[in-house]
Amino acid sequence: MIPEIRIENFDYDLPDGRIAKYPLEERDASKLLVRKGNNIIDTLFSDIPSFLPEGALMIFNDTKVVPARLFFRRDTGAHIEIFCLEPVSPAEYNQSFASTDSCSWKCVIGNSKRWKGDIIHYDAPADSPLSSMQLSARLLDREGQTGIVQFSWQGGESFSRVLELCGRVPIPPYLNRETEALDLERYQTLYAHIRGSVAAPTAGLHFTERVLEQIRAKGIDTETVCLHVGAGTFLPVKSSLVSEHPMHREPFVVERRILQKLIARLEARESGGNGTIVAVGTTSVRTLESLYYAGVSCLEGGEPQDVGQWDPYEREFSYSTLESLRAIDSYLEASGLEELKLGTRIIIVPGFNFRLVDAIVTNFHQPQSTLLLLISAFVNGDWHSIYDHALANDYRFLSYGDSSLLFRG
Repeated sequence: MIPEIRIENFDYDLPDGRIAKYPLEERDASKLLVRKGNNIIDTLFSDIPSFLPEGALMIFNDTKVVPARLFFRRDTGAHIEIFCLEPVSPAEYNQSFASTDSCSWKCVIGNSKRWKGDIIHYDAPADSPLSSMQLSARLLDREGQTGIVQFSWQGGESFSRVLELCGRVPIPPYLNRETEALDLERYQTLYAHIRGSVAAPTAGLHFTERVLEQIRAKGIDTETVCLHVGAGTFLPVKSSLVSEHPMHREPFVVERRILQKLIARLEARESGGNGTIVAVGTTSVRTLESLYYAGVSCLEGGEPQDVGQWDPYEREFSYSTLESLRAIDSYLEASGLEELKLGTRIIIVPGFNFRLVDAIVTNFHQPQSTLLLLISAFVNGDWHSIYDHALANDYRFLSYGDSSLLFRG
């Protein structure tokens, strides 16, 4: 049953001065709030290894932010901003990034009413080397503020290179500033690897090589999944009822060997061993928790399917988490596949049954956001005490802000 939740119950006063507009000089110098049971400890992020259980499995999201904001100009002089969301033709990210003359993407279009469908050109100075690329855009289809845009260019460069040369990193709008040179490095995790996100998995921005080495020295197994973060991560919940808020599809990839490690952890839990799974960021949580429902579709339909927004709430499930993940593993083996590629629209709200994740590393999120709903679900509704403590103790909020380590319950 889809829960009736009112978003105004997940509001709090966030002064603009508490929003971190820039990162600290050192990634791991941020504050860290550790919450386990009813206890809260204030420390520094550089100390996080000492609070992680020895022998845990720690899952990171290794998606990489692409400079997805492009600025074009009509012959009339009107400026049009195009924000690339996901590839349409070719539909695979790697194939689209490898295109050398044209490709089509679903995009958010700024100043869209001024674009009548004519071909528009990248707004490069006439004496710029980029002008020879002759990057242009043609609107193939439009739906509200989004549309399908075909990009064309000359010179034989890949589209990934075109974005590097012409695009800007899409930092969150609540920073209220333009992208700067430092964002090219700092709005990216150290372990970012697979291009495709239009927003960073910001929980990972605090990790340094030193911290990662200390984590591994404790016998903690660090692995990655990949969920490409969409522009929906910036969207506030505008409807009073959360059930009326649409979640956008986000593609994710989980390697079979990672799936098998998760299965081993679940087996260890059943036998009383160390089955602790720590997720770095809400995107990792959503990826991991989506696996159960993908496995259910595999058990019932023969192959894993995309996970719908309200799949976890629409009925009772009798399958164990082990059964579900083993079904995916068997499917991958029978299909000769080494990775699971699906999409998820899952929304995690109070009442959600967490099946894999025991602890989360996460930043402090916007009021009335789906991310705050997830945190509330994870800590059994006790988000207020955590956020009140953070506000009272000068924590910095949102993407470039401070961090927390939250244990379930």
